[in-house]
Amino acid sequence: MRKITLAEFPIKPRTLFRAVLFGMAGLAIFLVIFSIYVVSEGLPSLEELENPKPELATRILSAEGEVIDEFYLKRRTYMRFDSIPKPFLNGLIATEDREFYHHWGIHAFRIVKAAVKNVLRGRLSQGASTITQQLARNLYVNIGQERTLTRKIREAVTAIQIERTYTKNEILELYINTVYFGRGAHGLQVASELYFNKSPQDLNVPECAFLVGILQRPGLHENLRNYQASLNRRNVVLSAMEEEGYISEAEYEKFKTVPIVLTQPEEATIERSIAPHFVEMIRQQLTRDDDKALAAIRRFDLFRDGLVIYTTLNARMQQYANQAVEEHLKQFQRDFSRSWRWDGKESLLNEVLDKAIKNRPDYIAANTEGRKQIVARLRKNAAFVDSVKIEATRIQVGFASIEASTGEIRSMVGSSIFGKLSRYTLNRVTQIRRQPGSSFKPFVYAAALDAGLTPYSSVESSALSYKLPTGKTWDVAGSKDGGPMSLATALKFSINTVAARLITDFVTPTAVIRLAKRCGIKSDLMAVPSLALGSGEVSPMEMITAFTVFPNEGMSVEPYAIERIEDRFGNVLYDHAKQGLTISDAMNPRVAKQMTGMMRNVVNSGTAGRVRNWFPYEAAGKTGTTNDFADAWFVGYTPQLVAGVWTGFDDQRIKFTGWYGQGGSAAAPIWARFMQKVYKDPLLQYDAKRRFKGVENIGAGSMSKDGESTDAEGAVPLENTVPASAPKDSTKKELPPPESKLKDKDEE
Repeated sequence: MRKITLAEFPIKPRTLFRAVLFGMAGLAIFLVIFSIYVVSEGLPSLEELENPKPELATRILSAEGEVIDEFYLKRRTYMRFDSIPKPFLNGLIATEDREFYHHWGIHAFRIVKAAVKNVLRGRLSQGASTITQQLARNLYVNIGQERTLTRKIREAVTAIQIERTYTKNEILELYINTVYFGRGAHGLQVASELYFNKSPQDLNVPECAFLVGILQRPGLHENLRNYQASLNRRNVVLSAMEEEGYISEAEYEKFKTVPIVLTQPEEATIERSIAPHFVEMIRQQLTRDDDKALAAIRRFDLFRDGLVIYTTLNARMQQYANQAVEEHLKQFQRDFSRSWRWDGKESLLNEVLDKAIKNRPDYIAANTEGRKQIVARLRKNAAFVDSVKIEATRIQVGFASIEASTGEIRSMVGSSIFGKLSRYTLNRVTQIRRQPGSSFKPFVYAAALDAGLTPYSSVESSALSYKLPTGKTWDVAGSKDGGPMSLATALKFSINTVAARLITDFVTPTAVIRLAKRCGIKSDLMAVPSLALGSGEVSPMEMITAFTVFPNEGMSVEPYAIERIEDRFGNVLYDHAKQGLTISDAMNPRVAKQMTGMMRNVVNSGTAGRVRNWFPYEAAGKTGTTNDFADAWFVGYTPQLVAGVWTGFDDQRIKFTGWYGQGGSAAAPIWARFMQKVYKDPLLQYDAKRRFKGVENIGAGSMSKDGESTDAEGAVPLENTVPASAPKDSTKKELPPPESKLKDKDEE
């Protein structure tokens, strides 16, 4: 075959060169267009670049500024650049990107180096990512995390755009707040708390180096499963810092010998929830539509937008509340468990077991035949049956304390079980309605005092038989000896017949309800005579709120939990101070002071006398025990603090089995233990010497040896007859004439 020479070629060399040049240009344009087409789907928009929105945890802070809990999808808290410790910044740059302040988002030499290694290995294994490229992945999920050329192109293009949009320090700030440190922690703030239980500003150089080192492989180092590997990685970071001149050689030699001591996950402050029900109450409040003052907050996502919620809860007082409940129940639960018998309660046990089985996920997911098999299997499972019995007979608690003058909620215990997951269980402070028994009597007595009676007025204490409008008879057992008894003595020993006669002969149920509503009771109450003995159902929070009128000399204060809310940049979104306290005139100041004098006797020597086993300072309050020992209450107060306790069972068919189920034994000790701890703590600055202002000493006999007892007569909760050891009242003061009976305006 004859060879064709260049001279014989029909196209001139210059034309050929141009054709090749244009071809290459066309190919390049095609490749560029193709690359843009391939990667554009994963590139962030201009708006996303200028307004990055990393998912940030919302932090709930105590009154002292301590983090008590968080709402998050990714546990992350934003830090400003000037708050980031310098050793961490130095370690990060020395280890991850030494040319950070000199490149424009990507590092050409590192890219070429990585490409050569990848070609030699035959796979994409070597990265060349700068801090800016890593930030691009962290901020924009569409870029992806897979090891592909497409992802690298997206990453590089985005990094260049980030460098054009932000300063170097802003890039570092964004990176340090979004990078993953293991243990579910995103960002340095959370990582510092989880690994070392301290703020980033308190980290030393070796600790900073460890946190930098963990970024390479968080899963390997987060629990020190391989201590030597973690130590070596930390020291690699220290060596890099020494090479870059951030630390001296002597400092390096010193720091590399420092042992690594990590906080265990369960010990980290941020992992614990000392007030789970309080926190959940706040979350529910922020998501309700009925609170106009918090309407601006509802446009934010509590789990993504990094709000900071400042609350009224005092962390020290909350710890004391938890301790008081635990200390009391430690023996009290054992006593009850020994006394309770399932014998003869087969029907109740079957219902309890059925309920427990039907609430199991495997039962819910199963078909009809599968459910039958699950029921048959579990009923034969002794361990399962025992666990259900234990849970059903677990004594539950609802406890809260409120600052008397302001309504600030200082502590809240919503169950007898603590822990983060208990947040999602029933809050027995706000979410139950139970009969308060005799703890409701103060409002009956207050109405009577407002009608013209005095603490020394005499009322017959013998058995009462009252004919109701329905034609039925309401029978209330009287005191042992019967006869006239002063209001002060009757309240001290919680004599049912005296309260019953007050509401039938001197005031009306409607008048009592009106007073209770003004004091803070919001639940619907029936205007019936049995209201005098606490037959209406109310929440513990309502009772605690209502009792604020007594130390406040007749003024009712609405409790609140949120002081202030800020966005992640510190802008104030809500400030309770601007809303002002919700205070209302609920009771005649004279009556409030008289009631305090009478309820002080209840604590000093009456049905709540056990309080004095722990708390020797000024206090007043009232016990409550419902029919058959189903519910036990104590609501009490000091000149500064109001607190209340309910104890009982979620299943109301399970009841305390004896005298120990009375309010003075089952509930009052929790209140007393809590107050003891609070008033002994000098940091809390509650004044043990403070007395009730303008409250006279009201004589009311001597202390009952046996305390309170219950009267199971009828279907209405009854609390106490006067014990045999209590003296018969000897007051000679007469009752007001019958015409002094308080008339309800609605009945006139």
